Amino acid sequence: MKLYIDGVGLCAPGLVDWNAGRKVFAGQTEYRYEPLVISPNETLPAAERRRATDVVKLAIAVCSEAIKHAGARAEDTPSVFSSSGGDGETITAILEVLATDARELSPTRFHNSVHNAPSGYWTIATRSRQASTSLCAYDFSFAAGLLEATSQVLITKHAVLLASYDLAYPEPLNAVRPISYGFAVALLLSPRMTANTRAELAVSLSCYDGSPTEAVQPSLEALRRTNPAARSLPLLAAVASTVAQQIRLEYVAGNSILISVVPLEANAG
Repeated sequence: MKLYIDGVGLCAPGLVDWNAGRKVFAGQTEYRYEPLVISPNETLPAAERRRATDVVKLAIAVCSEAIKHAGARAEDTPSVFSSSGGDGETITAILEVLATDARELSPTRFHNSVHNAPSGYWTIATRSRQASTSLCAYDFSFAAGLLEATSQVLITKHAVLLASYDLAYPEPLNAVRPISYGFAVALLLSPRMTANTRAELAVSLSCYDGSPTEAVQPSLEALRRTNPAARSLPLLAAVASTVAQQIRLEYVAGNSILISVVPLEANAG
């Protein structure tokens, strides 16, 4: 299954955007851990911006960056949103309220608790009426999102925006589902090469459960292992590279996703 990456959005500890990440992946700068910073974004209307949680802001930040780099129109682009756990802070707050005698739940909390909340905020912000899919596959959520978005691109012959994101849970949820750092990535996937194409991909599903491709730098590998969305790091590094390579992502039921990457970042506008 062949397709193209036209835009990338990134927000991670020490990687404030794709430009910063690309330099680290390409070996031009050294990776240094810094606390996650979600860049301010004016995409959302003021009312929705006040209600938005950090997970929503994180997803919208990377989606906006990917759309901008691709020179695409967000309102015309279907989307796939993928997260292993959604908004853990909101879920924790709801559980704490339900454990009280009053059990008075905020409508905004309930509104933000659903798994497709980031997708809803994105379509409001961009006034998009295109199809949007929200999914979850535990530690394999990025791989599942990539497979879903790839299938949609090939079937519809239309560009699709993929976003994958996860933030750390508050306690006590973090004790049973530890996610050490926040991470988000967005890819604008296209069925054809454009002036903004950054890489050519060939994606296939394999029944072989070989070891997944690891991040080259130990510090980035630690990040890859501690956040499901960060399983995307080997793919991002391959896009920023200058040589073609194949990477393997773990997938459900002992399967793998194989991705052949031909980087074209230097040719992108």
